Amino acid sequence: FVEALNARSKKLRTTMLEIALIDGVNDSLDEADHLADFATKICDDVPGAKVVVNLIPYNSIDHPTYRKPTAEAVTAFQKKLMEKGVMVYVRTTRGDDESAACGQLATKKKKNGKRLTG
Repeated sequence: FVEALNARSKKLRTTMLEIALIDGVNDSLDEADHLADFATKICDDVPGAKVVVNLIPYNSIDHPTYRKPTAEAVTAFQKKLMEKGVMVYVRTTRGDDESAACGQLATKKKKNGKRLTG
């Protein structure tokens, strides 16, 4: 990965890390520390590199194990990254209340038993 970034022009060394946060799986402050270390290492190893983290709260789809993290957990995760100097954004979700958010439509079934397609 580092070799690939070093081979690029310095103007093209921005890397976006898309992180799907899942409650109890990867939304802890310890995980945020590990992610910050990873992002910082990229910047240290690649001159001119910039890393941007995009946090994506998991969209609940009534899965028995995976759940959407709390807003407080997402904010704390974001704050921890910012404290370590990582540029970070939280993707806002839309359509949650209608079960139409990203990834949710494909999991819902019509009344006649056929799967919806997104």
